[in-house]
Parts: sequence; C-alpha cells; structure tokens
Amino acid sequence: MSREIKVLCVGDVVGDSGCEFLRQKLSQFKKENNIDICIANGENSAVGNGMLPNSCDHLLTSGVDLITGGNHSLKRREFFEYLDRSDNVIRPANYGDGVWGKGCSIIDKGAYKVGVINLMGRVYLEGHLDPFKTAENIINELKRETNIIFVDFHAEATAEKKALGYFLDGKVSAVFGTHTHIQTSDAQIMKNGTGYITDLGMTGPEESVLGVKKEIIIEKFRKGFTTPFLTADTPPFMQGCVFTVNRDSGKAVAVMPITIR
Repeated sequence: MSREIKVLCVGDVVGDSGCEFLRQKLSQFKKENNIDICIANGENSAVGNGMLPNSCDHLLTSGVDLITGGNHSLKRREFFEYLDRSDNVIRPANYGDGVWGKGCSIIDKGAYKVGVINLMGRVYLEGHLDPFKTAENIINELKRETNIIFVDFHAEATAEKKALGYFLDGKVSAVFGTHTHIQTSDAQIMKNGTGYITDLGMTGPEESVLGVKKEIIIEKFRKGFTTPFLTADTPPFMQGCVFTVNRDSGKAVAVMPITIR
C-alpha cells in the first residue's frame, strides 16, 4: 500500500451552479488523479450564500468527504441544528463559546486518519478569537490521533494567511486559504514540510465577481449602493489544489493547483 495520500481541497463552492458543476466533474477527476480525500469549502453553497442542509448534502453525495465554512457559516438559522449534529461539516473554530457546530473534525479512512481545522481571519472581518492560538490548541489535541492535519484559513488579508502558513509550517500537513475566490500563484511546500497556498480560488460561474453577476458589483462600486446579489449565469469552473502527503511523516511532498472548466 502506498505511503502517500492525495487530498483534493476545493475552493469556495458558490450556489447551485458551483454545486452542480462539482457533481459533474469531481468523480472523474478523483478517479483519474487517484484522489483519496476531498475537502471543499461550502460556505457559499446555498442560494443567496451561507450553508443549508440541502447544499451540504449535495456536496457530500457528490464525493466530498468534509465541508469547511467561513464568515457565512451561521447566516442561515435553519442550518444550525444540521451543523450541530454533523461530523462532515465544520465551521471556523475561533468563534466564541456556545456557537453551533464544531471547528475541527477527523476523516477516518481506517488505514489512516486526517484531521481538518477550520479557522477565520480577523483582518477586515468581524472580531473572533486568535486563530494562531486556536490552531495551536487544536493541533495539540489532534496529534493524539493523527499527524496528518489540514487547515482551511478563511481570511481576507493575504498577509494574515501567509503569516499563519509560516506559523504552522512543520506543525501541519497543509494550510490553504479560502474566502477571496481568486486562486493565487504561490502554491508551495514550505521549509519545514507544510503545503501552502494563499487561496484555492472558487467553484462556480467564472465570468463573475466572486460568483455574483458582474454588472451588480460594477454598479455597487460606481454608485455606492448595493442591490440584491444574484449568482452569475455564466459557465462555471472548479478550482482547488491537490496536496500529496506522506502518511508516516505527515509532511507534504507535492502541491498541484487545479482549474477545471
């Protein structure tokens, strides 16, 4: 049996368009590239953004093993109970106490386990607990069960994402950024063996602004007011990154960004 595993991390899935395109493309991509695990950010998967039981069920039945969230994770009250009972859908761990759901989970494949942590940045986003300290605490707990750990850092500022990457280098298998929906060109293996990319990109309508009809966002910037956001109806694409990890060391040995049209 191979001592390496391949983990596909999929960028923010946006609305019905993104969900359906992922369903069309994921199975074949996993088969052709020998993908062992798929993690996807689903915090915009529901129509109108946020997460709902039906959007998460759609992703999970399409071949996603675990769904991470972000600043819209708790937008929909009808999602709270689902989030509370699910082991396959997590939200940022650095919310305060008493919040629905959990901030980390373990994907158990029998021969090995993969821990996944979801964190949210504090720059230009609402105030949350320190993501650096939160990460440290959770990593210490997860290390009791596995040395393969992935971190989704849902953050606005590229500097904050890169700083967390350096902070966790050698402590986790990979740190990948989400939230800004634009795939960055800095996929790498850091000095101490942690795979890294500042942002995975997005899965949804390509000719758009973060998945929204471009005309709406142009008007917002030009005139200073916002009309209701509508998901663009242009052809979708799927973006993300494949991290190859050594099962024994928990360190990344290869990083490959992907874009599928």
